[in-house]
Amino acid sequence: MNEQDSLVDWTAFQQARSELGASFVRILGYFHEDGVKSVAAIEDAMRRADSAALVLPAHTLKGESHQFGAGPLALLSERIEVTARACVESRDDPSEALELVVQLRPLFERTLEMLEREANPLVQRHAGNGFGRRAGGFGQA
Repeated sequence: MNEQDSLVDWTAFQQARSELGASFVRILGYFHEDGVKSVAAIEDAMRRADSAALVLPAHTLKGESHQFGAGPLALLSERIEVTARACVESRDDPSEALELVVQLRPLFERTLEMLEREANPLVQRHAGNGFGRRAGGFGQA
């Protein structure tokens, strides 16, 4: 199993694409924008040792990741959220979430790259079908 297959459930991705129809690319763009903001907010909250400020962006990223089949990203976000909630309840700083937060940005960026590459209509149009080739060779009639 390659990294692409382990980071994204392509069946769930295609289901989201089918359900969202013409809105899919726009909503994936929102995921990109919201995800960048969520990751930055999580990192900022971690730097400030603010457990409560970790909860909402981790929760948001978890839900949006699930929508596009990005299971590992959703799971990591959920682990950050659950850890942060426990720290809020126990009035602890979120230091136990540090290792998780460090893993978040690289996983988000790799996952987003895969989702956006798959959503690119040009990729869809010529992936594996010999686009640009003629029976007689390129440029020949």
